[in-house]
Amino acid sequence: MGKKKAGAGHAARSGAKTGYTAFAAIDGRHPYRDAVPDGYVDYFVRTRHQGEVFYFNFDLAQEMGLLPSDHRHALSRELSDVLLQTFGLQIINEYDIIHNTPVDDQDIRPHRYMATRYLQPQHPGRLGKTSGDGRSIWNGFFRRRGVTWDISSCGTGATCLSPATANQKRFFKTGDPSVSYGCGQADLLEGVSAALMSEIMHRNGIATERTLAIIAYPDGTAVNVRAARSLLRPAHFFACLKQGNITALKNAVDFYIERRVCNGEWPRMNSPVAKYQYFLEAVCHRFAQAAAMFESEYIFCWLDWDGDNILCDAGIIDYGSLRQFGLYHHEYRYDDVDRYSTTITEQRNKARYIVQTFAQMVDFLIAGNKKRIREFGRHRILQEFDAVFERTKNLALLYKTGADRRLCERMMADGAAAAASQAFRKVFSFFERAKSCRGPREVTDGITWDAIYCMRDVLRELPGIYLANDVKPVDADVFMEIMASNYTDLQDRQITAWRRRRIREFQRCYLNLVARMANLSRVSAREMLQRLAVRVQVINRYDRITGDGVIAVAEVLLAQHKNLGADEIYRMIDEFVTDQVLQPEFVPPLPRPRSVSRVRVASALARLRRLVREYREGL
Repeated sequence: MGKKKAGAGHAARSGAKTGYTAFAAIDGRHPYRDAVPDGYVDYFVRTRHQGEVFYFNFDLAQEMGLLPSDHRHALSRELSDVLLQTFGLQIINEYDIIHNTPVDDQDIRPHRYMATRYLQPQHPGRLGKTSGDGRSIWNGFFRRRGVTWDISSCGTGATCLSPATANQKRFFKTGDPSVSYGCGQADLLEGVSAALMSEIMHRNGIATERTLAIIAYPDGTAVNVRAARSLLRPAHFFACLKQGNITALKNAVDFYIERRVCNGEWPRMNSPVAKYQYFLEAVCHRFAQAAAMFESEYIFCWLDWDGDNILCDAGIIDYGSLRQFGLYHHEYRYDDVDRYSTTITEQRNKARYIVQTFAQMVDFLIAGNKKRIREFGRHRILQEFDAVFERTKNLALLYKTGADRRLCERMMADGAAAAASQAFRKVFSFFERAKSCRGPREVTDGITWDAIYCMRDVLRELPGIYLANDVKPVDADVFMEIMASNYTDLQDRQITAWRRRRIREFQRCYLNLVARMANLSRVSAREMLQRLAVRVQVINRYDRITGDGVIAVAEVLLAQHKNLGADEIYRMIDEFVTDQVLQPEFVPPLPRPRSVSRVRVASALARLRRLVREYREGL
């Protein structure tokens, strides 16, 4: 360890020689270390050799300021070397020290990298002292143009904060095949799936961490590099709260608030009480909006009381268990070996409980004494949560019908239109929640009870059908043919008397909603339908990505990697993600000069689109 500075000099010289000097700032140092001294475990790291850059997110790197805005979206040898030097790392963990694992001094970096502590319910004690980043390290931070970003890497080695170490009371060798998560490594397929899904979420306006780079290794593992303006989770705070450590809690919360202020996202407040109350309000709104959007967009991200699988701004993190469903599969539960996950519908109450815990936490910070969580069960912030959630759900459904955002807001502000919206949501939900008569069944990673009706198809097809039918309701059998998915059987498709009534009610509420939209827009119902017909083709597109679909796409990308190369992989991912932007307002960026084969990329993209269509209704 005495010669550990040798490796660092190489890193600095590599960046300086090539002109990619910004990457030299990402060296393990991070201000959270000073703010919360007990909030992390420090590790020396070494270079992990034999890696190659599988994917690099040029758009994100330029947004962060790591690359100039005019940098070509091409991976040069020099840039590749810098990325491998910056992110191709593995920790020197407790097992390595105990067993004197040989490490070349030239490979050891000068600064330590932290694995942060945060609350996780699967750990003994449930206090957050032994849980946190089990296979990740924080690479550091980067500030440019007044904005600070956090950067972390998953798959960099087994830390002492993994569930395996906490449960078995021993340290593990990185890569130990006897444990899965506890081995400290990440799967390349996992990283590619996360890169695809996180970019799709980001471009569709869903808050999320994003993949900056993927470093692949010959054994199929990877180091998956993530970035966000803050990577702190509620679980970072909740660990301090559970322990009753008000000093650490205040330091962590103040650190987070200062980051949001310095990034220009929140106003600066001198009063501590006002600052913490603003913090609580902001958290409440973000979690209410996120929970509502997760339901509306069929996003399962396993929200739970501990605030582990979510960022403090309610952004998605950790895509290992995340799913976007094609239908409203609201009975799906992920099997995590020792427990089942929440469902989509349960995520609302989990988000609400997280906000209740934030209320307890803020009261602790202001009053100085910690009250029991149940005393905040009727806190006024929870009423605000409920109101924001309901409003967001209504706006989201109006948007899915094809209304633009301005019209959605006007509909919610008009009493009669808002009532029409609420009536439509009620009957829409009846069909959306309908389940297969076959009952629950096991799937590869959990259990589910299949949803049977594809209401996105209904919203996409109805405007065109009405325009061709003199704006008159269609027969029940036609309606059923549109909405019936591949999960239905004869019994689910049968037009019973009560289904016929519900179909009539749906169309009556839908046409009344269109009439209200037309009235507010001062156009005819027919012209309103024409406007909606164009927008719903994008918003409710037929080939929409799902969790199973993204895994299938990632497998193709892995198989094609050697034939296509990193630049073509980047181009495929970029164009595939652009395909999945479900917002008519989205304006694709201007085409950039390309050094890749358009024929090969187009052929591979066509295959990916076929896969999306194949899995469009699934989990």
